[in-house]
Amino acid sequence: MEPETFPDELADALVGVQRLIRRRLRRDMPDPRLRGAEVELLRLVVDRPGIGISDAAKELCLAGNSVSTLVNQLSRQGYLLRETDPADRRAARLLPTPAAEARLSEWRKRRAELVRRQVSRLDEADREALHAAIPALRRLAVNLHEEAEES
Repeated sequence: MEPETFPDELADALVGVQRLIRRRLRRDMPDPRLRGAEVELLRLVVDRPGIGISDAAKELCLAGNSVSTLVNQLSRQGYLLRETDPADRRAARLLPTPAAEARLSEWRKRRAELVRRQVSRLDEADREALHAAIPALRRLAVNLHEEAEES
């Protein structure tokens, strides 16, 4: 491992894998096609029903108006409900619709199958290396998230 090239190689590999997974899934999913940010917001709302727009923006490291635009698009497509927060009548809470939950469930199922199929094509040493890297990758994600919150 070359220390000076490792960060770029790791970032390129992670982006490449994520992009290819997203493209393969998008190709096989029913319409309407959802962009990456839309899927991320849906995942967040399904995992944390009732989250507010500003908290969602913070969690996704996006501007509040960008999340508002995504919420409007996903609401028009029947995937999100926006209701007034009873604790603060000026704020909205986001809730997934049954259609959003079904679509995300299908997306997760297809993603797991795609990754399972591709990982099974690797030799045992590569599968073990990927498995061993999961805790470090999770810590990297936490560090990235914490740094984004600090700035």
